[in-house]
Amino acid sequence: MESKGGLIVMVDDDITNLTVAKNNLVDKFDFISAPSGKKLFLLLEKLEPDLILLDIEMPEMNGFEVIKILKDDKKTADIPVIFLTAKIDPENEIKGLDLGAVDYVTKPFSRELLVKRIELHLLFEAQKKELMHYSRNLESEVDKKTKQIFELQNAILKTVSELVERRDDVTGGHIERTQCYLNMLVNFLLEHGVYTAELLSWDINLFIMSSQLHDVGKISIKDDILMKPDKLTVEEFEEMKKHTIYGEEIIKRIENSTSENAFLLHAEILAGNHHEKWNGEGYPRRLKGNDIPLQGRLMAIVDVYDALTNDRPYKRAFTHEEAIEIIKNGAGTDFDPLINEIFIMYEKEFKNSTNEKINFDGAYDKMKSSNKLRTTLKMVASIVNSRSGMGNDHSENLRRYLEIFLYALSKHESYNTEIATWDIELFLISAQLYDVGKMAVNINILNKAEKLTADEYEGVKKHADFGVKIIQQIKDAVDDSSLLHHAETLAGSHHEKWDGTGYPLGLKGKEISLQGRIMAIVDVYEALVNDRPHRKRKTHKEAVEIIKDGGGTQFDPELIEIFLEIENKFEKVGTK
Repeated sequence: MESKGGLIVMVDDDITNLTVAKNNLVDKFDFISAPSGKKLFLLLEKLEPDLILLDIEMPEMNGFEVIKILKDDKKTADIPVIFLTAKIDPENEIKGLDLGAVDYVTKPFSRELLVKRIELHLLFEAQKKELMHYSRNLESEVDKKTKQIFELQNAILKTVSELVERRDDVTGGHIERTQCYLNMLVNFLLEHGVYTAELLSWDINLFIMSSQLHDVGKISIKDDILMKPDKLTVEEFEEMKKHTIYGEEIIKRIENSTSENAFLLHAEILAGNHHEKWNGEGYPRRLKGNDIPLQGRLMAIVDVYDALTNDRPYKRAFTHEEAIEIIKNGAGTDFDPLINEIFIMYEKEFKNSTNEKINFDGAYDKMKSSNKLRTTLKMVASIVNSRSGMGNDHSENLRRYLEIFLYALSKHESYNTEIATWDIELFLISAQLYDVGKMAVNINILNKAEKLTADEYEGVKKHADFGVKIIQQIKDAVDDSSLLHHAETLAGSHHEKWDGTGYPLGLKGKEISLQGRIMAIVDVYEALVNDRPHRKRKTHKEAVEIIKDGGGTQFDPELIEIFLEIENKFEKVGTK
């Protein structure tokens, strides 16, 4: 027999109620009655109803006792239960709902109302089951797809890198070592706020994985050149240099043959750029400075270190100390000086590396970037700095401090969730506008060498309000005002204080945005360690003590604890 709108079981010790309900419902639903809770459980051994109508007042076992048993049994726990009652008793209604009932219907019931209530809950249950089914299937498909992609990526990388290693037996272990060094170097750069925004815009795991292909172009180099034990001739070296172009071409062919090629984007860049030099004398394109992609600048230094410290057909391995001296001398010529500095700073860690399995956590999703917006905001920040008597390094230092702070916060569970929702690059760009309101403050006040009067100080304080208004005007003139969300928040909140005595709104504690609480610390530190018209700079140690003393009054005490963990990295920024 074809089912109607669902199978309904009604439990009631009153035969009249059962008869009335059946007459009202039988044309809409499959209907079965049970005169007691005991009979209901006998029925449930043979069938699974879509909904149960349950009377409360029954002998032997009342409705509350019945629903408790239903909800305690996994087989019946998900069956929706509607209580039927002749009494309107809020206390009983709350008790029933607490026990798991989905609704209450009073007796005598209206046919239309009862039918609508049943249809509503059956629809809800059907949608819930469909959603759960979809969710389970989606989760299964995502897991399956993720596993397939990961296996595909590793299979291709492992196969190709092994091909390179077998043809060039001197590179045995080179792939694993450079991966390990690269992962270490990325982490050290992040800890010190060097190129943090760009690094956090990558999927770091994919970047490290892709690095296996940096020398893939050697597959196309003749053995007599690749394996030659003597110094290469000029012509042979020119041919060897082509492995960078060959590598790019090989990776492009792989990209064109699969739709799952996101992990190869880094590989193509690495293959084509890891022999470029900072001074423009590298190959294949003689790129110079920051024109060399960051991926290539990173790989260049770890690739050379590994080459120097291992045997090659044409040379014996250098000692670690000899290799470090060569790399140190290559700063600003062969290598990016910032990356070089961090590498040298941790040279002992590289020497003692055991090439452990890479496990990098905390990579952020790919971040958006806008060169046009960055250039515009940098120009505005430069004007503000000049007007406020601050040096050209002010904005860059602030950016580096913020990068260090954000990376540290991303490692703390209590802050990671919120920071992960930010577009880090836009946040750092927007931070350049935090003091834009000073453009509306009298320049004589901004550059006054003596202590400000009370009136003058009130004038300076208005820069927070001015900043918000300026940014709001900019937002009104652009299509996507969300780009300036962080800028507006920072401008209006970086002078609020934890104890509520700040300005412009006198916000207190976590009423102050996280952006503002972070910038408050960074801004004060930057101000303290630099000369201002009215005072000389403090030492790093003095600045740290002042900020530490402000925990719980001027600054968020939890953020101060994190600041104290990383303050040594702030000091290094100031000595660049």
